Parts: sequence; structure tokens; C-alpha cells
Amino acid sequence: MDIFLKTVGALNDETRVQILNFINHHKEVCVCDIENSFDMIQSRISRHLKILKDAGFLKVSREGRWAYYSIRTPLDRFRQSVLEEVSYLNLTLPELIKSCK
Repeated sequence: MDIFLKTVGALNDETRVQILNFINHHKEVCVCDIENSFDMIQSRISRHLKILKDAGFLKVSREGRWAYYSIRTPLDRFRQSVLEEVSYLNLTLPELIKSCK
């Protein structure tokens, strides 16, 4: 029940839904790329990413000092259907601004 409530709670924020859709669209994104693309400070982006990760949507991989986020695989049916529904929202996503090397 706890993970279900975390999942639903993670979706209760427009920015998190946009970030989730952004990552799903671009497959794997560095935190600094999300920060620049959404024009938000790193601490705020990190908080949103932690909530999405704790809700079971994201996985993180590290390369040196960079953290890259992608959609966790495999996803259960519920989270997979959430991603599908989010993709139907026709959200305007910011342009990917790559800044990580």
C-alpha cells in the first residue's frame, strides 16, 4: 500500500509529470540536462527526481560525477499504464539542452 500511495503522490505535481514524460521521451537524461532544459535549480530538480525514483518510476546510473536518470525496467503494469496515459496528455516539453559531457 505504501508504494502505491507514493506512486499516486508522485503524480500529484505538474512539474513531476512533465519531468517523467521528458525522461520517458528522451530515454536517459543527466540531472544537469534536466536542470537546464526546465530552467530550474538543481536542488528542486533533485527533489522531484527523488520522489519519482521512490515511487518506482526511475532508475539512476552514475558515471563519474554525473547522474543519469531513465525509466526503470521492467515496470509493473500500473506504472506502465501511467506512463502511457501521461504520453497522451500532449504536454509541451522543453527542448533538451545538453550540458553534461
